[in-house]
Amino acid sequence: MIYVVIVFLWTSILLYILLGGADFGAGIIELFTSKGNRSKTRKTMYDAIGPIWEANHMWLIIAIVILFVGFPKIYTTVSIYLHIPLVCMLLGIIARGTAFVFRNYDAVKDDMQKLYTPIFVYSSLITPFFLGIIAASSVSGQIDVQAKDFLSAYVFSWLNWFSVSVGIFTVSICGFLATIFIIGQAANDDDRNFFVRKARRTIYTVMFCGALVFVAAYQENIPLANWIFGDTLGLIAIIAASISLVIMFFLLQRKKPRFLRVLAGFQVTMILFAATYSHFPDIVLLKNGTNLSLLIHQGQAKAIDTLGYALLIGSIFILPALVYLIYIFQQKKKLPETQ
Repeated sequence: MIYVVIVFLWTSILLYILLGGADFGAGIIELFTSKGNRSKTRKTMYDAIGPIWEANHMWLIIAIVILFVGFPKIYTTVSIYLHIPLVCMLLGIIARGTAFVFRNYDAVKDDMQKLYTPIFVYSSLITPFFLGIIAASSVSGQIDVQAKDFLSAYVFSWLNWFSVSVGIFTVSICGFLATIFIIGQAANDDDRNFFVRKARRTIYTVMFCGALVFVAAYQENIPLANWIFGDTLGLIAIIAASISLVIMFFLLQRKKPRFLRVLAGFQVTMILFAATYSHFPDIVLLKNGTNLSLLIHQGQAKAIDTLGYALLIGSIFILPALVYLIYIFQQKKKLPETQ
C-alpha cells in the first residue's frame, strides 16, 4: 500500500504543477503583457483557466495531507526548516485568490480595482517562485538539522543560487503552461497569432531558465546533471521531452491547441520524472549526508493502509467530478453561440 500512497503523492504534485501552474501563469502572463493587450489577454485567460481555477489547490491539499499522515518526519522537517518560503508561498496563494475574487466580483467598481490587479499579478509570480525554492531546497543538501543559529537553520537552507534558480524556472514553467492553454481560447486568428508568438517567447524563456538551473547546480556542487543524465530512464525522459518540444514548435504553426496542451503536460511530466526518479525514494537530502526516504521514514503501517484506501476511494469521486467540472465550463462557453 505504501507504493499506492507514493504514486498519489507524486501525481498530486504533478497535477498541482500542471493545473495550478497554468493558473499562476495567467497572472504572470498578464504581468508581462503590454497595457494595450492586457485586457484581451486577461479575458482569454479567464476562459482558459476557468475549470482549473475551481479545483487546482485541491492537489496541493492532497499532497500536504499525504505527507502529514503518511510521512510525519518528512513533513515535520520540511515545515520547520523551510517554514519561511512555505509561509511566503501560502501568503501568495491567499493574496492571489482574494485579489482575483474582489477584482472580478466586487459589487462596487472603484479605485480599489487598481490595487487588486497588482496584488493578483505579483502574487501569481511570487507563489510559484517560492514553490520552486521549496522543491529545490529539499534536494539541495542545504537543510542543516544540526544548525546552532537561526540563519544556518532557517535561511541558508533555502537562500542559495540553486534554490533561487529553480524558483525562477518554476515561474517560467507556469508562464509556459498558461500560454499553451490560452491558444485554444483565442477569439480570432489575430488573437491566436498573438498568443502563439507569446508561447514561443515563453518556450525560449523556459530553456534559458533551465540552463540557469544547471549552472547554479554546478556552482553549488549539486549533482543535478548526474541525476538526470546519469540514469537511463531519466535520460529517456529528457530525450522524450526534447522531441515533444520540436513537435510543439511544428504544431504552433498549425495551431493545434488540444495537442499542444497534451504535449505541454507531457513535457512537464517528463521533467518532473527525470528530476525525482534518480534519487527515489529519498525525498529530502540533508546537509549532514543523511536522507529522508519515503520508504524508510513512513508512518505506521495502519496509517499507511488507511491512507491508501482513502485515496483510492476518494479518487473514484474526485476524478469524475473534475472531468464533469471541465465539461460544464466548456458547455458554458458554448452557450451564447447556441442562443
